[in-house]
Amino acid sequence: MASRTSPTVRRRRLASEMRRLRRESRKTREEAARFADIAPATVSRIEAAVHAPKVADIMALCKFYGLDEERTDVLVTLARQSRQRGWWHQYSGSIPEWFEVYVGLEEEASEILTYESEAVPGLLQTERYMRAMLLADIRTPREEEIDRQVALRLKRQERMTSVDAPKMWAVLNEAVIRRQVGGPETMREQLDHLISVSLLNHINVVVLPHSAGAHPSMDGPCNVLRFPEPADPDVVYIQYRRGSIYLEDAADVDAYVDLFDHLRSCGLSPDASRALMEQVAEELV
Repeated sequence: MASRTSPTVRRRRLASEMRRLRRESRKTREEAARFADIAPATVSRIEAAVHAPKVADIMALCKFYGLDEERTDVLVTLARQSRQRGWWHQYSGSIPEWFEVYVGLEEEASEILTYESEAVPGLLQTERYMRAMLLADIRTPREEEIDRQVALRLKRQERMTSVDAPKMWAVLNEAVIRRQVGGPETMREQLDHLISVSLLNHINVVVLPHSAGAHPSMDGPCNVLRFPEPADPDVVYIQYRRGSIYLEDAADVDAYVDLFDHLRSCGLSPDASRALMEQVAEELV
């Protein structure tokens, strides 16, 4: 049983159930909307998990699909939970909406698989590294905006030292540990931090060395989030400069898990990765 309840995950689970119910009933969105006295677009938004549905709408749709009281109560509870506000909503305006979705999913993930080609994953960054990354953007953020984004990232990191911390496998391209973000001092501090967290039982850091040559993820970074409940299937998250893509189809997720396993097998062992990071840190002056 998950010890956390993320409204984002609950909304995603509810959307999956509502899609399945309508398919099994062989009803159209228009028919469901007419019965529930809502717009067909509202049914589409519920099924796509793009907004938190009204409890009354879910109750009406459950009645249309012929659900009994017990099953209706389960879905109504999901609807209520999906309407709650996660802690990350206090940072709305400082982060794009599409990334708020990711933070909501990350909050309840039980395992995180990440490949990074250029930068240290946000969950493993030091504060000085974070600030250097933000200041390197084309548009330099205002100081208060930087402070809010740093605060959000540090808040996300609290999960990694909690009693229910997710397992994490981070595969880092060698360029990540060699690029001097923020200068030698900041980068040495960051490498020391990576070495330290990689010794924790639930975090593994693997370096993919330049000597590995060409590999199948040269088109960029990717993340796979896994969840403790079977009702919440794995999701792939791919971020680009102006947005992100979420892949939930089982075949797509399996393809990225296979990709990650391949990258992990091409990388150095965790011990050898720590040794390389120590060597790079010692070279910094």
